[in-house]
Amino acid sequence: MGAHVSRTDFEWSYTEEPHASRRKEILAKYPQIKKLFGYDPNFKWVVTGMVLVQFMMLFVMKDQSWPMIFLVAYVFGGVINHSLMLAIHEISHNLAFGHARPLANKAFGMFTNLPIGIPFSISFKKYHLEHHRYQGDEMKDTDIPTYLEAKLFCNTFGKFCWLCLQPFFYALRPVIIYPKSPTTLEIVNVIIQLIFDVFVYYYFGGKVLVYLIAGSLLAMGLHPVAGHFISEHYMFRKGYETYSYYGCLNWITFNVGYHNEHHDFPAVPGSRLPEVKRIAAEYYDNLPQHNSWVSVLYDFVMDPDIGPYARIKRKNRGLKS
Repeated sequence: MGAHVSRTDFEWSYTEEPHASRRKEILAKYPQIKKLFGYDPNFKWVVTGMVLVQFMMLFVMKDQSWPMIFLVAYVFGGVINHSLMLAIHEISHNLAFGHARPLANKAFGMFTNLPIGIPFSISFKKYHLEHHRYQGDEMKDTDIPTYLEAKLFCNTFGKFCWLCLQPFFYALRPVIIYPKSPTTLEIVNVIIQLIFDVFVYYYFGGKVLVYLIAGSLLAMGLHPVAGHFISEHYMFRKGYETYSYYGCLNWITFNVGYHNEHHDFPAVPGSRLPEVKRIAAEYYDNLPQHNSWVSVLYDFVMDPDIGPYARIKRKNRGLKS
């Protein structure tokens, strides 16, 4: 199911992204979906439990060998931290405490951020909401790889390396192509995270801090749960820019696999996205979808028609076409 695009050229689209029009059509036909809007009251307790598990792991990992540190970070701690990253994704849409309590959402995001080891909760929201608002925009959608990435990592080995280095590209790309001045809360996020990291290092040692941070980085790279980074918007079938995945890994990723549904209805929490699909099944069942995030990663590396360039781009609204 190749994208059939040039190895280093993006696919340009001069139409608006489809989610807004599909949202309008679905709501006209199924107005009951509006009842799914709002936050999930159980979400904060699930996330708090995951954070506490990682806090307990500080004691478990304190005296482990280096091989065990990295093994457990990859198969366990990294999975939890990646799930916490996707919890921050939910929080960025104010789905922890609702739109009426934005500061509570931001504070909870910083708490959720702690086991991840790297401060990003506040910054993520700043860029992610623009990914929704300007999907495919050549400047404002920092989810899209740069031309340099597309040209340097277009062959099989290059794509393998690019997957391994994904966390670094995700961190550096916004700063390079769409820099924004840091906000007060971003600085607070950094200070709180650094205090926590120093606390972990002082009381539990460097190995435990490596366990937290390495797990975060490893699970964003060549890891089954990281398959969603590729499955969501990389053009595995020409002309389609968003894909859903309905497999079992949604259980530990707050249903981020229901990605067409999420972009259509970002005000619906992940726990209720399956209900959106059930109600409006005829709109989603016939769209291209993925059955396995592991297969997505394999196909991305091995298929010469797919790579960092296999994305739909749109001219920035402030630029002349």
